[in-house]
Amino acid sequence: MDTRKLAAEAIGTFWLTFGGCGSAVIAAGFPDVGIGLMGVSLAFGLTVLTMAYAIGHVSGCHLNPAVTVGLWAGGRFPANQVVHYIVAQVVGAIIAAAVLWVIASGSPSFNPDGGFAANGYGDHSPGKYSLTAALLAEFLLTMFFLFIIMGSTHGKAPAGFAPIAIGLGLTLIHLISIPITNTSVNPARSTGPALFAGGWALAQLWLFWVAPLVGGAVGGILYRWLSEEPSALVTGDAPKSAQPTI
Repeated sequence: MDTRKLAAEAIGTFWLTFGGCGSAVIAAGFPDVGIGLMGVSLAFGLTVLTMAYAIGHVSGCHLNPAVTVGLWAGGRFPANQVVHYIVAQVVGAIIAAAVLWVIASGSPSFNPDGGFAANGYGDHSPGKYSLTAALLAEFLLTMFFLFIIMGSTHGKAPAGFAPIAIGLGLTLIHLISIPITNTSVNPARSTGPALFAGGWALAQLWLFWVAPLVGGAVGGILYRWLSEEPSALVTGDAPKSAQPTI
């Protein structure tokens, strides 16, 4: 396993967690001029867009266990690298959350009981959405996220624009679902903040692994079925035009 790919995934997931969750913890409600829901949504999208151009040629810029599993399910990623990528992503997210905690706690207004951008449902959902609503939203949005990734990185898609489509796709996902769960669609991003929020965040973390992983796998399989040539569907081979990375 190429350690440079794993390092790239850890660094990229650090940037996603630090930039996205950092915007929520530090800037979303900054007195009277906070960036709000739209700003946080854009921040998450920008982290993926910028890293896709920076490390896409190194590791594929997954930054997300659900993306790695979805690309594997869609025939774009080897099974023997899945666990390595997921470990690197989770490590990057945890380090980012630790750094963010140190920075945020330097402000006298920092409230460690505020959730620390952790994901939740029920009483811990921003809009008090139920477990069922959270589960469905996380599954469906991750499925469509993989659909966007698979399509924009396909060999027949316009070259060079995949990071833009993926970044804007993630922005849209956050615009839809921040009120529901604070938006995960990424188990690594959920794990980092949950470890520092503790309590309820850790107790509810299971949903933000199960729903994105299943949604990502379904999205990958669905897009593979939709895009493969008839001969590939018969033989089970991935289309030669498909690109495995961003």
